[in-house]
Amino acid sequence: MSDEVISKLIPTTVLLVLGIVEAFGGLYFDDKRTKNDFSIELISLVTLPVLIQPAILLFVFWLGATWFGPYDNSLAGLAIGWQVLAFLLLDDMMQYWWHRLSHVSPMMWKLHRPHHVVEEMGVLVTYRNAILYYALMPGIWFSAVLIFLGMGYVYLFYLPIKLTVILLAHSETKWDRFLYKHKVLHPLAWIIERTISTPSTHFAHHGLTAEDGVSHPNGNFGNLLFVWDILFGTAKITRQYPSKFGAWNRINEPWYVQLMFPFIRSKDERSELHSLRTNNDYDPSKTYKEYTK
Repeated sequence: MSDEVISKLIPTTVLLVLGIVEAFGGLYFDDKRTKNDFSIELISLVTLPVLIQPAILLFVFWLGATWFGPYDNSLAGLAIGWQVLAFLLLDDMMQYWWHRLSHVSPMMWKLHRPHHVVEEMGVLVTYRNAILYYALMPGIWFSAVLIFLGMGYVYLFYLPIKLTVILLAHSETKWDRFLYKHKVLHPLAWIIERTISTPSTHFAHHGLTAEDGVSHPNGNFGNLLFVWDILFGTAKITRQYPSKFGAWNRINEPWYVQLMFPFIRSKDERSELHSLRTNNDYDPSKTYKEYTK
């Protein structure tokens, strides 16, 4: 089995295992997830790895071969440590800032909105974003450039590790509870929760409002590394999990509006997805105040 096949098989297996465990736990059989939610999740699950990432990679390789031919594989001999650092900085850190921007800019929020309007967590939440959110994501473009420069082999190992961490951070299995339950593991938990994204820290990001004392919807933006939140002052660690999730602007839009905005827009004038700018634009940087436990 080739390294490329293994690289793709690892996150696929993790996704399936987590999804099955969640299903047996009853996650997908309550009334919070609608058919519209499932449509968003399943289409997003296919669109990013099958269409967007390959298209960006092919375009960058075409552009590189046409205009920057001498640089093809020019950094293949660079030490592995430096290559890993390049992906961490140009992919994962850039994704942190892209994610953070989407919680500051009402325009960017409209592309990130599908990720937050669902009212419960689960591994299928991982890829919920508008197509344009991923198509413009700097980290995917930078990764394609690094692969063109000769770092493709390292990427085969970097990507499944990153996707595994992200999938686990969204999963209702809450693997980090084991670390918090046993006092002897608390020092290890202290290191892990400040290094990578965990269910506790990422669930806090998806929490409805900071008013509950646990949620941190305008922080904990890290994807693979949580250390970016530590460094840039957006971290909140409670070792707890919110009881309410979502975003308070919840006008239910069809899946094709949420995923294809702004190419397809809402017919409802009350919706923020009715136009690029509306009088009802949601400001994601403001904390929702009308919270009742």
